[in-house]
Amino acid sequence: MDRWAGMSAIRTSGDGALAARALHHLGRRHDRFVVARVLHGQVHIAQVGLEPGAEVEIGSVSKAVTGLLFDDSRRRGETSDDTPLGDLLPVAKTPVARVTLGELATHRSGLPRLAKGTASVRATLDLWRHGTNPYGETLEEVLEAARATPVGRKRPSYSNLGFMLLGHSVAAAAGLTYAELLQQRIAEPLGLLATTVPATAAELRPAAVTGTSRRGTVMSPWVGEALGPAGGIRSTSDDLGRLVRALLDGSAPGMGALEPVQRLSGGVRIGAAWLVLEHRGAVVTWHNGGTGGFRSILALNRDAGAGVALVSATARSVDSAGFALLAECVAAADGTVAADG
Repeated sequence: MDRWAGMSAIRTSGDGALAARALHHLGRRHDRFVVARVLHGQVHIAQVGLEPGAEVEIGSVSKAVTGLLFDDSRRRGETSDDTPLGDLLPVAKTPVARVTLGELATHRSGLPRLAKGTASVRATLDLWRHGTNPYGETLEEVLEAARATPVGRKRPSYSNLGFMLLGHSVAAAAGLTYAELLQQRIAEPLGLLATTVPATAAELRPAAVTGTSRRGTVMSPWVGEALGPAGGIRSTSDDLGRLVRALLDGSAPGMGALEPVQRLSGGVRIGAAWLVLEHRGAVVTWHNGGTGGFRSILALNRDAGAGVALVSATARSVDSAGFALLAECVAAADGTVAADG
């Protein structure tokens, strides 16, 4: 018997079968989430415990979007893998100025996860104690910290700082802010009407959802001008479905970002932010994310024309559920399992 046989007690909207399968894979500790599934161009979405149009934090899936913007910038001739940060941001004559955009995009810049001395480092304790946002810096505040940050050995090492600098560099090359770049080159062309990158809590819209920690503590929204390219984007199930469809049909700007160019670790390869691995005999292109109150994943089986985006408003991993939903979607298309389980 399905452990979610009592699902009728939970408020759902959208595709009921998709909601049921997501609930099945997530388990009882995820009672507020949005999910989108795409197969051969057909988009299905659902909300569980949230209203239609609910806006959620996609966390580090924002890095994957920044990867698209970087590849689009390369194609426009505005930047290249070899472009140094010092050519685009005011960090000249400091070690970080020599770091290239290609190194940032593949987490091989030698930069630490966060710049030393930023509020993000100092606020970590307050995050876990009180649910406060550790990423409220302006771009100038992060640039000041980056100027004083040493650059280590050029080896694979995940860096939020690196993607903050990458996104703002690409925006500077276009003469735009990151928020403007996102709107003009991703959101507007793809019809992502509710996808935004708020710099302050005051910029949140009424549909913005508040997330919770694993223990149920209400968490402050993760907003900040500097944070945007690395983890500050908000979206909805509708917009995530449109994004997944565009990634599968190749109409999304910057599709070259999905092509792996380096090995990150183990069997995982990386393009411009996008990760590629083999799962259950299939090649999956993906990125996940997490903020104080949300967990997210966007995963694609490009060969099968299938993709899933899943965001939960609680800080518990959704990775295994996302991969399971993707595999199930492909199996359903092959006729080996019923689409509704």
